[in-house]
Amino acid sequence: MNELIVSKLKEKFPDSIEGTSEFRGDLTVQVKKNDIVKVGEFLKNDPELSFDLIIDLLGVDMYRPEGRFEVIYNIYSIKNSKYVRLKVLVDEDDCVVPTVTGVWPGANWHERETYDMMGVKFFGHPDLRRMYMPEEYAYYPLRKDFPLMGIPDSIPLPRK
Repeated sequence: MNELIVSKLKEKFPDSIEGTSEFRGDLTVQVKKNDIVKVGEFLKNDPELSFDLIIDLLGVDMYRPEGRFEVIYNIYSIKNSKYVRLKVLVDEDDCVVPTVTGVWPGANWHERETYDMMGVKFFGHPDLRRMYMPEEYAYYPLRKDFPLMGIPDSIPLPRK
């Protein structure tokens, strides 16, 4: 099945697929960030593949100069009982990725959480606002450069 997925993607999107890897049967496809929506639509709507469910979407801070962040999409085909991981690289200077909520509505909450904790913005998201931190909070707690003990007096805490 992995070979079929890779061949269909490379045939349909030769310039969008940056690489593929497989580990213990799990397929990861690296996609150009601006093409994630059209690749996702294809994977969902192709009758043979039918990746109709997003299981998870998350951000990873690799803390490197090029492509500091990765946004990872774990999708599932109910018809084929198959998982695929899509990955896009995001630079810190241009920390915006198109939203996939139009493809998989279940991505809504996950994109908001990734924005709140990592600072990756999702262009076109219907309700991109913070979930855990106050809107005016200037930091992103899951970035690797965020201090482990937090930033003193950066957020008002309740007093006992």
